[in-house]
Amino acid sequence: MKPQAFAYHAPRGLNEAIALLARLDNAKLLAGGQSLVAMMNFRVVAPDAIVDLNGVAGLDGIAVGGERLRIGAMTRQRDIEVSPLIARHAPLFAAALAHVGHRQTRNRGTIGGSLAHADPAAELPAICAVHDAVVELAGPRGTRRVEARDFCTDFMTTAAAPEEIVTAIEMALPPRGHGFGFAEFARRHGDFALAGAAALVVLGAGGMVDRAAVVLFGVAHAPLRLAQAEEALRGRALTRAGILAAAAAARAITPIGDMHASADFRRHLVEVLLARALRDAALRIGVDVGGGA
Repeated sequence: MKPQAFAYHAPRGLNEAIALLARLDNAKLLAGGQSLVAMMNFRVVAPDAIVDLNGVAGLDGIAVGGERLRIGAMTRQRDIEVSPLIARHAPLFAAALAHVGHRQTRNRGTIGGSLAHADPAAELPAICAVHDAVVELAGPRGTRRVEARDFCTDFMTTAAAPEEIVTAIEMALPPRGHGFGFAEFARRHGDFALAGAAALVVLGAGGMVDRAAVVLFGVAHAPLRLAQAEEALRGRALTRAGILAAAAAARAITPIGDMHASADFRRHLVEVLLARALRDAALRIGVDVGGGA
């Protein structure tokens, strides 16, 4: 199938793009198009107008300043994956992006497009949430910021208003030497994940966990911050037993079930994946918890 007829608009500036969204009915933004175009071809979505952001200057790029990392919404996923700044300051992004589609799709796909699409199995919304990032939105009433953990509100639904555009993702730089881990399960490389987990760990005095952030994805209609696991880690030494206890917090969730995996299977998967992510985070900060986690 092919998409139904639509009007195409190619604004050259952000204000022009916002004005188009404000006056057009049933309009969709085009960023990388890796999800939108396929959905249009199958007529899962049928917009009357497309507003192409690829000609809007100033919406891409990766910058560090004032102990903050800023990623423009139109930054291609592949550029994030291979960025020296990301490798130095937020390597969890690169670790997750290795699982996102294939290199050809990452060459076009954007971080802002992934966030706005809000697929529950998507990796980037989870990585933004685990970093306590904020999503910057621009609209007719100006700019506002939404915590990444609150941005995805339901299945393919976000906190953005219909006339707002995601312009950037910003976050505090994680401390040097932080540990990070990422694990997901998909039937084939590049397929959507059935379940996944991302973790950040920072050690404090005496080698005890000072900060821990854990996010699950593919198990709910939006990325799921697992506060019980974070609490199980905080203030304690990183040990195999501690990691397994933190991962066991996943048993309390009620995952979605569908034709691809039952709720019980996803619950089991995410407990195993979280243990792996936490083990890898520990290893990256020089704590050997053994291979059984």
